[in-house]
Amino acid sequence: MHKTQTTVIGGGLLGMATAYGLARLGQKVCVLDEGDTAFRASRGNFGLLWVQGKGYGMAPYARWTRQAVALWPELASLLLAETGIDVQLRQSGGFQLCLSEAELAEEVRRLQWLKDELGDYPFEVLRNAQLSQRLPGVGPAVVGACYSPMDGDVNPLKLLRALHQACQLQGVHLLSGDKVMGIEAGDNGFVVTAGEQQVRSEQLVLAAGLGNRELGAHLGHAIPLQPSRGQILVTERVEPFLSHPTSTVRQTDEGTVQLGDSAESVGFDDGTSTAVMADIADRAVRSFPRLGNVRLVRAWGALRVLTPDGFPIYQSLSKAPGAYLLSCHSGVTLAAIHALRLAPWIAGKIALPEVAAFALDRFNFAPEVRHAG
Repeated sequence: MHKTQTTVIGGGLLGMATAYGLARLGQKVCVLDEGDTAFRASRGNFGLLWVQGKGYGMAPYARWTRQAVALWPELASLLLAETGIDVQLRQSGGFQLCLSEAELAEEVRRLQWLKDELGDYPFEVLRNAQLSQRLPGVGPAVVGACYSPMDGDVNPLKLLRALHQACQLQGVHLLSGDKVMGIEAGDNGFVVTAGEQQVRSEQLVLAAGLGNRELGAHLGHAIPLQPSRGQILVTERVEPFLSHPTSTVRQTDEGTVQLGDSAESVGFDDGTSTAVMADIADRAVRSFPRLGNVRLVRAWGALRVLTPDGFPIYQSLSKAPGAYLLSCHSGVTLAAIHALRLAPWIAGKIALPEVAAFALDRFNFAPEVRHAG
């Protein structure tokens, strides 16, 4: 049996950022990762650091997101210094492109609500002529856009690799390839069983994405999470033309162009569909006509982790003292705050009153919510 101070279940961006933050504080950490059979949101996302529009209807999440992106330069610097991996952090702002007057009006309404709630919430509304000066090559079908200097992007695969490598350098023990089949909670902590392996620890962090539904049940908690599928298309490498990310089209540091921003309720099907891919491609070409002659080379689907209100859960579990539930769908945007603020809170090093807004008990979910498994 492996003994450690804290067991983290989940080897994606959320779990690894938290494990890294705990290890930096001197904790002995073991990460249990199911491996490639798990639904892997961390390898299927768009790579955005996105503030614009986040937290509409829930101001605490808007503030949390702003804090997160403000911490990103520190995280990127730490990872570069420790691993030599440049995650290609770019925080020069981002654009929400709108293809109709109705889209633009709705986006402005949401951003104005956030500005009214937060006060300091910079954004600009640009019509097509103004936008063309900022984003040369934008198509005439784009009625306008909202620009926020708070937004940016990173290379998400390099980020995941950097976190894994940094954790290894910090002494984190990674056990991968087996699904967690049992959790026993007792006076002396927790014993987690995964395949033939057992880990005993004083603390436990559930950061397994959609797998948290089943893990929470082991500890007597119903966790209301549902999958939402997003699909992404990737083009061949092209000459740089897009200096800023948009919410639907992003040129990577390697020259490829990512197209996306779909949402489907299809259960646990993480495949692709021709109709949705066609819609994504059509919107991209209308936004940037030059993409009409660019070849697509890859496409995939991935499952977001959604709570009933779409906002995170950060909870010390009442039925299992010492266990923490972490669930979110913005693992890239929030990576820095998970490593540099949430982890110290879990370790008992800092007070973090902001997390009260993200408690599990804010949901009055029905008892028929079922666990995955």
